[in-house]
Amino acid sequence: MAQIALVRHAETAWNREEVFRGRADIPLSDRGCKQASLLGQALAGRRIEAVYSSPLSRARDTAEAIAAALGVGVAVDERLVDMNYGEWEGHPRREVELRWPELYATWVNDPARFAAPGGETLSQVMERVRPALLEIAERHRDGGAAVVSHRVICKLVLCWALGAGEEAFWRARVDTASISLLEAGPKGWVVVGSNDVCHLAALGEAAQTDF
Repeated sequence: MAQIALVRHAETAWNREEVFRGRADIPLSDRGCKQASLLGQALAGRRIEAVYSSPLSRARDTAEAIAAALGVGVAVDERLVDMNYGEWEGHPRREVELRWPELYATWVNDPARFAAPGGETLSQVMERVRPALLEIAERHRDGGAAVVSHRVICKLVLCWALGAGEEAFWRARVDTASISLLEAGPKGWVVVGSNDVCHLAALGEAAQTDF
């Protein structure tokens, strides 16, 4: 049975400022670097044979901090990259809400039908992420791996593991630098735990961000 630690990358300035990131390569903030280190400490005692990461630096740097604590390598998988938000990328949430009110309402109320101008749909994202997760699980079927990715990817994977569709997207909370645990076995995927941020208590913040 494969054990997968699904990790959302640590904080960037655009998380705090609620700016849509997507494929924009935004670095970790100072707090994000501290979060990444704490993620490594939190996962150090687990049976993790490898760390897989999105190619974007905010995920890669988070993955490298985890891998350093575990003494393993990092494999970059392009399929784990963040959702393409198209024309929304680089714009704050409030600006998006004002410029594209109807489309933003679709994103909030009916995410399964959403597609930003020039971007991806949630189903298109999952079409590339699903085979990546299945391959990782097969490769580590008698062990474990960490997968470091983004908010959209983590939410979709949790919904998929629970047998829910993209319409359940907003029913999964995934904060920055959070850990969700899954198991993949003969009977399918099981969510063991989700959105664990207890390891971030040392930073003195009870609330993290799900943006």
